[in-house]
Amino acid sequence: MRIDRGILLCVFFLMGLGLVQVYSSSYIFATEMHGDGLFFFRKQVLFSLLGISALFTMYLLPWKTSSRIGFALWVVAVLAVIATFIPGIGMRVGGAHRWLNLPFGFRFEPGELLRVTYPFVLAPLISQYAAGNIDGRWLTRLLLALSPLALLNFQPDFGSFVIILTLTASLFVAFGLRWRFILGGVALVVPTLAIMILTSPYRRLRVEAFLNPWADPAEKGFQVIQSMLSFYSGGLTGVGLGQGQGKLFFLPEAHTDFTLAVLGEEMGFLGFFILLMVFGFVVFRGFQIALQLKRVRERATALSFSLLLTFAVFINVGVSMGLLPTKGLTLPLISYGGSSLLCTGLMIGWLLNLQRQSLKPVSFREKEIE
Repeated sequence: MRIDRGILLCVFFLMGLGLVQVYSSSYIFATEMHGDGLFFFRKQVLFSLLGISALFTMYLLPWKTSSRIGFALWVVAVLAVIATFIPGIGMRVGGAHRWLNLPFGFRFEPGELLRVTYPFVLAPLISQYAAGNIDGRWLTRLLLALSPLALLNFQPDFGSFVIILTLTASLFVAFGLRWRFILGGVALVVPTLAIMILTSPYRRLRVEAFLNPWADPAEKGFQVIQSMLSFYSGGLTGVGLGQGQGKLFFLPEAHTDFTLAVLGEEMGFLGFFILLMVFGFVVFRGFQIALQLKRVRERATALSFSLLLTFAVFINVGVSMGLLPTKGLTLPLISYGGSSLLCTGLMIGWLLNLQRQSLKPVSFREKEIE
């Protein structure tokens, strides 16, 4: 049973680096907050194992079964996002209803699962669109697929909102959306997003901090300034693993959203560059797999997974380096976070399963169904 060893090795490398990174960036914080320096590290090990298990499970199952599980998980994710608003079940952190309370002190972010399973809803619509099978039922299904965006906006989870919206637009463009619809969509979406930002105080503050963090270095611009200082301190080769100063309560979210700044300080530009190259290889192979697939639905699914990984890395890197407004999105496989690890494992497993499908000939019957 052939598997893409290049992708698999890169994923294991990133998971291993993530464990090192979580240990380095969270030890002092965990000691101070929980009296146990390995508090976050142990959880990261557990969810790394669960992520690997999810990866191989989704890879080994027949594609039809695996994809049906993906769609079922999308339904579960939608219901779970709704559950975040229920008192006692949902967990409010930092003013956002994004998490579910789980036993034994764990919590889960259903928005992560919603993102990685969305391709199983979007790809069939793209397949019908590419075949010209557009009618009222198709439009209704598209609106139903996009309806969870309203829930994400109310949580609020603007990052997932933008990623899903961008993914939808990217897939339609990739599969032949006409220019007049593209321009019309841009004319509609851009002002809408601008209004959503300007009418939300916390979003407006983040944009202001992005445009001029030095205007309020002690408050609004504190995170991004500390992140940039960490990158600057790292230089070419870094100050050494475990020797970074930013994580000593200078850099907020050092083990989650801004862990890349800690890596940049301790491993320098070379470590940062190697990390991006590894991510770039996985994304490149994902695009290659998408091009090798015969059926439009499977091609759209593989392309979606590759774009989801691209968007997540792009946004986290941009935020960490002050190139994008601050947004609470983790760096896949590197940042601390069980939800992210588990969902990324699922996504890579589905992508590897699709890579196996690209080696199988498509029967005449399958072409007719497509």
